Amino acid sequence: MTPVSSGYADVNGINLYHEIYGEGQPLVLIHGGLTTIGEMQGWVRPLAQTRRVIAVEMQGHGRTADTERPMTFATMGDDIAALLDSLKIPQADLVGHSFGGASAIRAAIQHPDHVRRLVVISSPHARSAWYPETQEGMSQVGASLAENMMQTPTGKFSTHWPEPQRFPQFLDKFGKMMSEHYDWSAEIARLPMPVLLVFADNDSVAQKRIAEFFALLGGGVREPGWLNTQLSKSRLRWCLVTATTT
Repeated sequence: MTPVSSGYADVNGINLYHEIYGEGQPLVLIHGGLTTIGEMQGWVRPLAQTRRVIAVEMQGHGRTADTERPMTFATMGDDIAALLDSLKIPQADLVGHSFGGASAIRAAIQHPDHVRRLVVISSPHARSAWYPETQEGMSQVGASLAENMMQTPTGKFSTHWPEPQRFPQFLDKFGKMMSEHYDWSAEIARLPMPVLLVFADNDSVAQKRIAEFFALLGGGVREPGWLNTQLSKSRLRWCLVTATTT
């Protein structure tokens, strides 16, 4: 699918690559870890039929080269808001998968005025909500895996960075970020916008922890009443598929 436009936005010390598809209410689509826009085309196509889709490649992913800048989820959230500012889009819906979901959560927490609706796919409210095996796998990402990681979409694109030798360092930073403890429960409970949580029936997050996430948004914590007068404005969707998360 050919984008309407594509390019780089100079935001917070990096050149953030993005592509825009379709027309309509703006929607920012954020990929999972070590993937790129190319792996999201199956999502872009249907969404772009009715929406203006801004697909982005985050720091160190795809065509957005890594720099000396540290990596934190807070910084990723700021990057999304800065991208919208650069495109002169006052508010958009955010859709993020896994690592992208965490980035979208931080953008919504830090810049709620920029986010109309938030969709989080396979990403929890706290690091402890990932299964232990998933947490261990995330912690193992680092420069020692650079040779194998060169086969990932991001690894292949890194050969075209201005400094392709930075890829192992990027993996160290990425692994460090994915290893750090976080629990955003209090901030998530204060989010003003509607939130849609999407998880698979066999995901990398325990179902009881998914229910905890939904409860933070006011979901499933009380009898809704015959007229549904007490329903949360947020929603939870469990998909009957097996999903892997990066």
